Amino acid sequence: MSKIPMTVEGADRLREELQRLKKVERPRIVQAIAEARAHGDLKENAEYHAAREQQSFVEGRIQEIESKLGNAQIIDITRIPENDKVIFGATIDIINVDTDETRTYRIVGDDEADIKAGKISYQSPIARALIGKEVGEVVNVTTPSGQVQYEIDEVRHV
Repeated sequence: MSKIPMTVEGADRLREELQRLKKVERPRIVQAIAEARAHGDLKENAEYHAAREQQSFVEGRIQEIESKLGNAQIIDITRIPENDKVIFGATIDIINVDTDETRTYRIVGDDEADIKAGKISYQSPIARALIGKEVGEVVNVTTPSGQVQYEIDEVRHV
């Protein structure tokens, strides 16, 4: 399986979630199952079935996070010498050539993407168009509403 790029912050967030699931959620669910079992007949015990369903979800999420972290290529953008080239993890200011609207995006892994926070996946159309380009270049991005041209204004490693 190929390595999946991830920022340091993204990996830290996944590790925190993994710890919470293992140290808090898993014991809470085991306790809930034990309490529900003590109530008797398991066939008609809704609390027992709900707790087992939660347990299944948590165990699946633990496996998913462990797999992602195991296949992650964690990239610390602050350790890469800064230049004008757009790379994974960089924060980019782009200007819409038609409207002069400026936007700031950070190129991150799939799990970290949050457009409202200005974080876009490296696999998104905008990121794919930007990666490898340099400050001053104009890139064409295909969007649902058609072609949009952006000029790369600044690249930062933060």
